Amino acid sequence: MIDIGSNSYSPLTLAFLGDTVYDLLVRSDIISQANRPVKDLHALASSMVCASAQAQAVKAILPLLSEEESEVFKRGRNAHPGSTPKNQSGQDYHYATGLECLFGKLWLDGRHDRINELYNIIKESCDGNEKTG
Repeated sequence: MIDIGSNSYSPLTLAFLGDTVYDLLVRSDIISQANRPVKDLHALASSMVCASAQAQAVKAILPLLSEEESEVFKRGRNAHPGSTPKNQSGQDYHYATGLECLFGKLWLDGRHDRINELYNIIKESCDGNEKTG
């Protein structure tokens, strides 16, 4: 892979990559839990990578981000994609884009340990919400 430097990419380009990184984490996590029919796997993954779920994920990690990570999140959150899906709130969509932007930048910077650390925090937060909510 050619290293151009993650700072040369737009927030939406970083989010494009980060969407796949986050999706792969979710899918890997789901299949590690149990062997399920593909239809069930897809439904579970879709519920975890939608904008509203990603917006909740951001709330779990936002206080733990470094200044640089917070700036990357904000760049993604404030990016203007041109449209938002009809079934998602604008705020959730922008927060999801910020999360994806952060994960894309971390991936390009080779900070896979940090990606896993943040994902584990998100996972623990979601597990706690399911038990209490």
